[in-house]
Amino acid sequence: MPTIEITHELESRIRQRAAQQGLEVAEYVRRTLQEHVRGGETSEPRGLSAEESRLLQEVNAGLPEATWHRYRELVPKRRAETLTAAEQAELIAISDQIEGLDARRAERLAELARVRKTSLTALMEQLGIRARPYG
Repeated sequence: MPTIEITHELESRIRQRAAQQGLEVAEYVRRTLQEHVRGGETSEPRGLSAEESRLLQEVNAGLPEATWHRYRELVPKRRAETLTAAEQAELIAISDQIEGLDARRAERLAELARVRKTSLTALMEQLGIRARPYG
């Protein structure tokens, strides 16, 4: 298997988008490449409207990787009941951010489904989106 060199910034964006879709990085990259190659095989290019593009950007908006890393550090401490008061407050704040992003993401997905005249379930399947596992 060949190795592809990418910038740190691109790697970070790929990891973020994979996490947003609840996928391992390798699976996200494989699906993205498959989708891109399949798109090149169609006789008509699949262009996105400005509205679809905006909605997809909002769907893909997420927390920085550093915030996810901190969240993943704090969750086991919560389970072990070893969080300090400051860590508890930090975990609550991050959890609130995640919930807010997820709510906006769901709203944008529903809006995109309406724009594309399809069901939310079908749209999520088309985009390879599945629910994010929580700790």
